[in-house]
Amino acid sequence: MKPAGMWLTICCGLILFTGIGFAVDAVQSHSESVQTVQVTGAVPAAPVVSSVAGADELSFRNGILQVCRNSGIEGFLKAGGWKSLVMIVVGFILLYLGVARDFEPLLLVPIGFGTILVNVPFAGMGDTQGFLNLIFKGGIENEVLPLVVFMGIGALSDFGPLLASPRVAILGAAAQFGVFGTLLGVVALNALPFLHFNIKEACSIAIIGGADGPTSIYVASKFAPHLMGSIAVAAYSYMALVPLIQPPIMRLLTTRKERAIRMKQVRPVSQTEKIIFPLTVLGLCIVFLPTAVPLMGCFAFGNFIKECGAIERLSKALQNEVMNIATIFLGLGVGMQMVADKFLQPTTLGILILGLLAFSLGTAGGVIFAKIMNLFCEKNPINPLIGSAGVSAFPMAARVSNKVGLETDPHNFLLFHALGANVAGQIGSVVAAGIILAIFGQ
Repeated sequence: MKPAGMWLTICCGLILFTGIGFAVDAVQSHSESVQTVQVTGAVPAAPVVSSVAGADELSFRNGILQVCRNSGIEGFLKAGGWKSLVMIVVGFILLYLGVARDFEPLLLVPIGFGTILVNVPFAGMGDTQGFLNLIFKGGIENEVLPLVVFMGIGALSDFGPLLASPRVAILGAAAQFGVFGTLLGVVALNALPFLHFNIKEACSIAIIGGADGPTSIYVASKFAPHLMGSIAVAAYSYMALVPLIQPPIMRLLTTRKERAIRMKQVRPVSQTEKIIFPLTVLGLCIVFLPTAVPLMGCFAFGNFIKECGAIERLSKALQNEVMNIATIFLGLGVGMQMVADKFLQPTTLGILILGLLAFSLGTAGGVIFAKIMNLFCEKNPINPLIGSAGVSAFPMAARVSNKVGLETDPHNFLLFHALGANVAGQIGSVVAAGIILAIFGQ
């Protein structure tokens, strides 16, 4: 709409409101005069006049007042309204990080918009029948969307590097030290007077150490849905900050000589191995860790569809349309939990601190365990840098390992080996979540 047309529309609207106000005021005046005459007995009262009783609610003045009472400004000025305004600012910060800084934009942008929408006064987006609440109830609280995302992740994953060098699977397991080590950090933070996390809340926070956003959301939906917004933001923020958080830890724990280790070429992997592998992992979970089957089953399903080659259409759908739609609604549903009363709490600061601790411990655990493995693998050593890729931030963690290695030796390409540890970390985070659900889920 052109500016002239917009102003014309606004003026017509004001004239219409004014006309209604004058008309109603005239009717009110007439009603009052009729009532006066009726009391004096001069003229019989006309019964039709009584139909305008209460019509003063349509007056111009009251209409304007009602609009003002339901404006966003009025909502922010009410008691506690400033918190909603702060959360809207937080939402815009998430949009900035996702768009301008390229920090996990696929999730931070929907979460940012969800945060803005749910905190708008009088909009009702988070009410019982509100749009965001329906997404949360129908997609996250019942765990559907995280599992659909896992199917997409499975369809995007390639287990070739892991199968070519199975020993790197140990690095994916070692990186889960961040998950279990963070539980000890919760005990330390509980000593502070303004923080208190129960065991299920602590488990939900600890999963951040696996750098696996969907798994963090899945566990939080079961154990601590009231903390889901803070946990999701922390998980995806730290995943996005992998290039900033991991390199200093990697350099601190390794020598230049260790970073320059060149790993041997790995064997080629047949398509049959790739097809059998997800079924094997799923079978092991069914026998030994059934609590991990929802996550691992969806993950294996997506990967099997990709590798079997018989249903390429479904594979492409999982990698693109299905994954994208689920990601959009997952982000908006998480944003639904970013309301002021839940987010602006001391616990949020504790979650951010514990999340950073968990992620750092996971990175350090993978690097240190690679160094330990080298004590027994002198003939075919492992570059400890790929141990940091044992966290589940796929494929960014593998790229960071390769980049730090190239800084030491420009001809030392570690990407393929790091990808093996990276996909092992994805399996490791699911197994860690399954163990936690098995121990504390009752």
